[in-house]
Amino acid sequence: MTLIELLVTIAILTVVSIALMSLIQSFYKDNSYLIEETAALASTRSGVNDAITSMREATYGDDGSYPIASAATSTVTVYADVDDDDAVERVTYRLVDGVLYRVVTNAVGYPPAYSHVSDATSTIATNVRNTGATPLFTYYDDAGTELSSTSTPSADISSVQVQLLVDLNPNRAPNVFTLIEKATLRNLQK
Repeated sequence: MTLIELLVTIAILTVVSIALMSLIQSFYKDNSYLIEETAALASTRSGVNDAITSMREATYGDDGSYPIASAATSTVTVYADVDDDDAVERVTYRLVDGVLYRVVTNAVGYPPAYSHVSDATSTIATNVRNTGATPLFTYYDDAGTELSSTSTPSADISSVQVQLLVDLNPNRAPNVFTLIEKATLRNLQK
């Protein structure tokens, strides 16, 4: 084997090695993003399922408040026992700057009251892309007719739909994942 043949062989092996290393690195980079995306979506789905469970099991507050305290396109407040302690908490789901929060307030005192109490806030989802054109919360009456979220009394609401648009990285495809869940409020007395 001549020196030129040896140099050509080394050059070819170097090019093949660099291409192979680039391919492996790209594979791991793509998979790490996919794993991160899957974990974030699983966490978001879990949070939305918890929200649906809270809305489904909404009941009268410890202070006698109606099960649905307020309802809008990006926020809803219900009363539910979210921690299985036989006390009813006030639970607010609120979308602020692309983050969906859950705020839980326990009633204190006798008679029970939800005011002047510290809240426990947790993050349900980040990178939420809902806008006015796609409301986060949609409300329906007993007949399944969509209600206006700006002028509907809470007593007319019998079910709530959550439609969450999540975009973990706007610079990568797929762009937006849509999670849709619906809860029929079980404990309403009309």
